[in-house]
Amino acid sequence: MDAIWKHLDPVLDHLRTCDLADKAATERSLAARFGDLPELRELCREHADALCPKEAGSTRFGRLAKDRSGFSVDCVLSRGKGMRHTHPAGEINFCFAYEGSPTFDGDPPGWIVYPPGTTHPANVLGGAMFMIYFLPGGKIEWLKG
Repeated sequence: MDAIWKHLDPVLDHLRTCDLADKAATERSLAARFGDLPELRELCREHADALCPKEAGSTRFGRLAKDRSGFSVDCVLSRGKGMRHTHPAGEINFCFAYEGSPTFDGDPPGWIVYPPGTTHPANVLGGAMFMIYFLPGGKIEWLKG
């Protein structure tokens, strides 16, 4: 999927300059620089099965890269309740509506940043959300309950 990296590599380059502790500034800079990436969204729709080959409950997922420019990069197509987890180094999500009018932990589609040390349940309500998420150093801690 070289076509995907045409869109994601510039995002990764930009993320290396961001302070994820400043959620609002990072979200604004991503939205201003990259917008809603319509070509990338179309690629994800066309190749959703290949990008998200694994399934757990109402979630499909797949890894694009274990380490690309210092980030792991994963795709998720989610409906409903997600798994609670913590981001030791933060998480950056590019989210778009796949079906319906979904929210991701109450946030509408777009760029959603979780600063280092934050915990969230990754719940999608109101439809299906496609997400590409970037983890600095691939760091994530899955929590029970």
